Amino acid sequence: MIVVIDYGMGNLHSVRKALEASGARVRVSSSARDIKNAEKIVFPGVGAFGEAMKELKKRGLVEPIKEAIAEGKPFLGLCLGLQLLFEKSEEAPRVRGLCVLKGVVKRFRFARGKGLKIPHMGWNAIRRGKRSTMRNKRILKGVPDGSYVYFVHSYYAIPKDKSVALTTTDYGKGFVSGVCRENIYAFQFHPEKSQELGLKILKNFIAL
Repeated sequence: MIVVIDYGMGNLHSVRKALEASGARVRVSSSARDIKNAEKIVFPGVGAFGEAMKELKKRGLVEPIKEAIAEGKPFLGLCLGLQLLFEKSEEAPRVRGLCVLKGVVKRFRFARGKGLKIPHMGWNAIRRGKRSTMRNKRILKGVPDGSYVYFVHSYYAIPKDKSVALTTTDYGKGFVSGVCRENIYAFQFHPEKSQELGLKILKNFIAL
């Protein structure tokens, strides 16, 4: 059973439908017990960093999420679900993230100076990180380098450990669009909105 975490700010319906279309048994839940009993976890997100952390704390989900990751359960973060894994964000400077990965989240300031719109919205290409290993390439099996996927975001993560970069994308300059460390996978783009290639990524996660 894959549990999709409901903290009031995720695009839950489309994520659930995409996972089910990819062959998964899915439960959308805000229950700490369900997270503990899950085989795999999907952490979607749409909205603001500070408000999301507030909701996670209010629902008592911070520690269950961190415990599930520490136990080695396959974990997939999507969009804001990637950003929340890091320590802090310029969007809410006084709010601590989950601190599962070291690094910060910053706004796309450089893009505007090059005539690019913020938010970064629409289709863009992903490139495999230079340090990708065979282990983390499994999530991208069957997804050609340079594939186009769908983005909607104004902030991007800067990991302190460069080896966690799974994919990069160019928007005025390169930024990390996907990360991987051990059982953690997360993408800044939306696989559930990225048509056939996005569903392929979800199928790969289900098969881990």
